[in-house]
Amino acid sequence: MKKILVVEDEAAIREFVVINLQRAGYEVTEADCGEKALQIYSENPDFDVAILDIMMPGIDGIAVCKELRKQSSEIGIIMLTAKTQEMDKVTGLMIGADDYVTKPFSPSELVARVDATYRRVALAQMRSDNKFKEELKSGEFVLNMRNRTLLKSGNLIELTQVEFQIMEYFFSNPSTALSRTDILTHVWGEDYYGEEKIVDVNIRRLRMKVEDEPSMPKHILTVWGLGYKWEA
Repeated sequence: MKKILVVEDEAAIREFVVINLQRAGYEVTEADCGEKALQIYSENPDFDVAILDIMMPGIDGIAVCKELRKQSSEIGIIMLTAKTQEMDKVTGLMIGADDYVTKPFSPSELVARVDATYRRVALAQMRSDNKFKEELKSGEFVLNMRNRTLLKSGNLIELTQVEFQIMEYFFSNPSTALSRTDILTHVWGEDYYGEEKIVDVNIRRLRMKVEDEPSMPKHILTVWGLGYKWEA
């Protein structure tokens, strides 16, 4: 069963999200605050995806996201945001969220975004279960397809599932200019509803992890007017 944790303090919105996800075939556990969400997760971390409202009293969605990402690099995390929370969207992505949905949203948009995130999580789990042993090497970097890890000169770099998929795409297409649309489609899927800027935020986060000087990148290079390319 596809298991999802919904964390939203507004009862009407939470009920709307829960009903539509249940109709789409998800097993849903709900929490009305960040504290309860973390307690539920600590008692049973067997969730594929978590949907977190950013604005909650007490422990907010950003703090919950940060804690969940500390505990798991595999769980898919989607933030619920308001149109006025532009910086919060970026913050959520920078600390490890996979995607965000802006209120108000339609049932079809919500389910499409959750489905896309779930597919990434399921694919990663399938590869792990099948014990893929392939490694992709690029200069001083080694991408392990079984362990879903990245090494730089033998040192481990922690990646989220989205970051790993972007790096896998780069390693498979070295020195090739990849448009934001290419990256978006490859990682988030053809039916993704969101904006291309989610690519830029994840690239910025990746540069902070893989570059010696993120402000002067040598590996993840900007191709002006198009997107990015990988150089070892």
